[in-house]
Parts: sequence; C-alpha cells; structure tokens
Amino acid sequence: MADAINISMVYFSHQDFLLLGFPGFHKSRHLLFIPFFIVYLVILVTNGLIIHTVRAESSLHAPMYVLISSLSAVNICSTTTIVPKMLLGFLFHQNHISLDGCLIQMFFIYCTSLLDCNILLMMALDRYIAICRPLRYSSIMTKHNMFLLAFASLIRSVFTVCPIIYLASRVRYCRSNIIRHFACEHMALLGLACSNITKNKLVALSLRVFSHIFDMSFLSISYGSILRVALTISSGAARHKSLHTCGTHILVILIVYFFRMSSSIVYRVSRSVSQDTHNLLTAMYLFIPALVNPIIYGLMTKEIRIRILNVSGQVHVRFHTTG
Repeated sequence: MADAINISMVYFSHQDFLLLGFPGFHKSRHLLFIPFFIVYLVILVTNGLIIHTVRAESSLHAPMYVLISSLSAVNICSTTTIVPKMLLGFLFHQNHISLDGCLIQMFFIYCTSLLDCNILLMMALDRYIAICRPLRYSSIMTKHNMFLLAFASLIRSVFTVCPIIYLASRVRYCRSNIIRHFACEHMALLGLACSNITKNKLVALSLRVFSHIFDMSFLSISYGSILRVALTISSGAARHKSLHTCGTHILVILIVYFFRMSSSIVYRVSRSVSQDTHNLLTAMYLFIPALVNPIIYGLMTKEIRIRILNVSGQVHVRFHTTG
C-alpha cells in the first residue's frame, strides 16, 4: 500500500492552478481592478481607433498603413489574452485555471509577442523597398505577396512557440498549484516544477537568442540602407518625409524590443525584489508597447493623424447637433 502511494506521488502533477496575481494585495486586490481596467480600455480604444481609421479610409489601404493596423490588432489580441482573466480574478476571485488553459494562454502570450516583432520586420521590408527600390515597389508589395509575408510571419511565430509549450506540457508540477503571477508566464509555471527543466530553459533561451539575433540583424541592415539612401535624396521635402517615417518606425521598434528583452532582466532580478514588484515589471513589458504604439502612430503619422482628427470633428459636430 505504501509503495503504491509512493509511486503515485512520483508521477503526480497538478492539473489545476491558482493565479495569485499580486500576493501583497491579495486581501484588497479588487482595488487593482481600476488601474488595469483603465489601461486595458485605453489599449482597446486607441488601437481600435487606428484599425477603424485605416479600414474606413481607402487612401490608407497602402501596405504600410495596413501593417500599422495589423500591429494594433495584435496589440488588442495580446492584452485580451491576459487582462480579462486578470480582471475577473481581481473582482470575483475567478483566478483558477487548468493546466491546458494555462498552456493555451502561454502560447498566445508568446505567439502574439512574436507576431508583434514579425510585423515590425515586415514594416522594415516595406520601407526598404519603398525608399531603396521605389520603381519596383508596386510590383513587389502586392496583396498576394503581403498575404505570403503574413502567412510566413504566423508560421514563424507558431513554430517558435510550439516547442516551448510542448516541453512545458511534459513537466510534472507537484511543488504547488499556486502561480504567484497574474498570467501563465513560462518561468512562473516552471517555478512549480519538480522534474528536470534544464531542457526547457535551454530550448527557450536558444529560440529567444536566435530570434533576437535574426531580428536585430534584419532591422539593422534594412534601416541602415534606408537611412543611407534617404540622406542622398536631393529633394528636402522627400528626404524629411522618409526620415520622419523611418524615425517613427524605429521609435516603435526600440520600445517593443526594449520591453521584450527586459523580460529576461525581470527574471534575473526577481530574486532581489518582491513578487509584487516583479509582477508589476512584467505587466509593464507586456502592456506598455500596446499602450504606446497606437499613440505614436496616431501622433507622428500625418495621414493617420489627419483622418483621426477629421473623425473626431465629425463626432463632435454630431454630438452637439443631436444635443
């Protein structure tokens, strides 16, 4: 009988978990609902406005603006993967999640993060062709080729994340069923493992390093070539427009990759800071790009800014007319 119990303990693994969120605010976590709900609402409104503006204006159906709206769509998807579950936990203590649900959430967290980066690569390619190969732009950036690029982007994201999810599904989680986090982040879940996770860490690190090296190399070559060509343009207005457009994209790239790479820093410093601080830093690198990107494109992209102001003016007039 004792041997049977010992054998069952060896193979035991939790199948249901509790997302604790911010442990220091466990008794008053309903207070956290307000700031996170406001952040989520701003993300939905600003990104939704970008999508609506690009979709409604036929003059904005060029590849660059379609990619900007696609980035906004991914921003909405990435935050929706996390925030609604978090808010339900804050208000109604609905913070239970199954292992399968946890792995699914983890998949979408990292898949949307990679899609974010892949769209930025597509933007870099679009600007490279527009500025460095302008005569071939219309023949290269066709709807068919855009679809192929989007499909390749999705395939890359899925096949990069799947090995991490698969290996995580093979781990035994018997230390505890309490995830001291608001989401099923990879290392937060593996922290509950009681089996060897060396392979998990090695595969995740290798994929991350390879992804960063490829992305940084591609972006550096693309924008390096763009800046070199842009500076040789004789027309001052055309040169200014090219540099301004590329400057906007580079600013977004710096924000996205800074906060993406900061996840490794957050994990390294987690032992020297409280769990609440660690979770807050994680929330920043997950949510700030989705919060800031549409504001940058809305303010710095002239064509989008003009359309948004026009829509806002029409809504204002209608409101006063009906009032």
